[in-house]
Amino acid sequence: MLKRVQESDPGMETTFSGAPINNITKGLPKTVESICPEPGCGRVIDARMFAEDGRVWMEKTCPEHGYVKDLYWSDVELFLKAEKWEFGDFRGLSNPFTQSEECPRDCGLCQQHTSHTALGNIDLTNRCNLTCPICFANANVTGSVYEPTREQVKEMLRLYRREQPVQGRVVQFSGGEPTIHPDFFDILRDAQELGFSHLQIASNGIKLSDPDFAARAAEAGLHTIYLQFDGLDDRVYKELRGRPMLDVKLKAVESIRRAGMKIVYVPTIARTINDDQVVPILRFAIENIDVTSGISYQPVALTGRVSHEERRRLRYTIPDLVHAISDAGYTATADWYPLSLVSPISKFISAMRDDPTVHMTCHPHCSMGTYLAIEPGSKRGVPVTQFIDVEGMFKALDERSVKMANARFKIFQKAGAFNDLRSFFKPEGAPRGMDFAKFTRTLQGLLDKKVGRGPQADTYKMLLVAGMHFMDGYNYELERVRRCLIHYATPAGRVIPFCAYNGGHYLRERIEQQFSVPLAEYQRRRAQA
Repeated sequence: MLKRVQESDPGMETTFSGAPINNITKGLPKTVESICPEPGCGRVIDARMFAEDGRVWMEKTCPEHGYVKDLYWSDVELFLKAEKWEFGDFRGLSNPFTQSEECPRDCGLCQQHTSHTALGNIDLTNRCNLTCPICFANANVTGSVYEPTREQVKEMLRLYRREQPVQGRVVQFSGGEPTIHPDFFDILRDAQELGFSHLQIASNGIKLSDPDFAARAAEAGLHTIYLQFDGLDDRVYKELRGRPMLDVKLKAVESIRRAGMKIVYVPTIARTINDDQVVPILRFAIENIDVTSGISYQPVALTGRVSHEERRRLRYTIPDLVHAISDAGYTATADWYPLSLVSPISKFISAMRDDPTVHMTCHPHCSMGTYLAIEPGSKRGVPVTQFIDVEGMFKALDERSVKMANARFKIFQKAGAFNDLRSFFKPEGAPRGMDFAKFTRTLQGLLDKKVGRGPQADTYKMLLVAGMHFMDGYNYELERVRRCLIHYATPAGRVIPFCAYNGGHYLRERIEQQFSVPLAEYQRRRAQA
């Protein structure tokens, strides 16, 4: 077994609560902490990660349930590149919600967690207006309803706002289908009043296909819809969602456009089912760039007991996504980087303001992505790496943030950072008409949604193209859980990392069972309301 540090060594960096921060284990082969994937077990065990045939695999043995081997990443070089581009950890919460010695079984957020909330999730209901064949957790299947009241939701929102030293500022309402909660619009307004700067929902788009509903949502403060979007072929929707859905998706896009909101398309990608839709989805996003801010491709997480043969058939990894888009000519594999690359931006902003801000210090294997600058008129997508030396820029910004933190007169460091940025701009690779001034204006628009809006905007549309692979029991890694940035608030007063809530020990089931009522009882109460 791995040696688990219980006490911090002199000089070892610790979280704000005093727990030791162990550096990310890098290189191959290596041993990491994982869990047994057998449903109901979840024993913490060591896993070996190694290269074979140009791919990265994870193997582990549970004393009770035996040996299992699964594909982790399908490209060794991209795996090692991702590890290279992380700039250290944050120090977690100074006021953790619990003190845990059983990570990740007893979770939410504890003194061992090194991140804070970048995106807070709140499940408004487990009810849904779809009956997807692949779903095992909706109210119709379980026979019970999990649907926090408006007051319970407000208290969950306050959990994020109470986090120190960095308050939660971005919240996503999910489910089930969040738009069918009876207090949906009031909850949006509550989140605004509590100080959240950005509101988004994860939705199937059925309610949003009604222009009046979309307009009311925008008026209540909703800004972005993470739209379930598995492809542009109804064959896919019939298989994954149980009915044709493309017409509904297209109507939702138009309603969201009219309402002035933005879309991030969220396709769940499974090999042999809809991996052929990766490029058509990207093409559609570019064609509709006026209403689009990104695509978050999500390789399918394989929950429950899944045979080795079935995992081999369905498993789709982040490098598969990178190669599919690069082979189609939209990017090169060199254009893709992990989200952790951008953490120097938050370090610099924090140093400049003398006030901690959101740090993107997730594990480098959680995601990879790139930005495309979309040329006006031609709608040609130009990867940002073609006109920015991103590696040089973020290295310099990381160094500048250290100088800024120790500087007496920060204005000089701020001016130096601006000059750094100019030196990394490569006009010969920029989209047509883009000069340094327009680039900096575009960059400002990415950081502030009030900048660069409207038909006369002098910014370029930027499209985030990224893959985020949430873990399942077969590829679980505790180093990733402890650095997770996407969290769920619960009525139990805890905040739980995404891959502990939906994967591993599936703490979602525990929470929903604790706060659910039988379906018949729910229906009786609603009839009386």
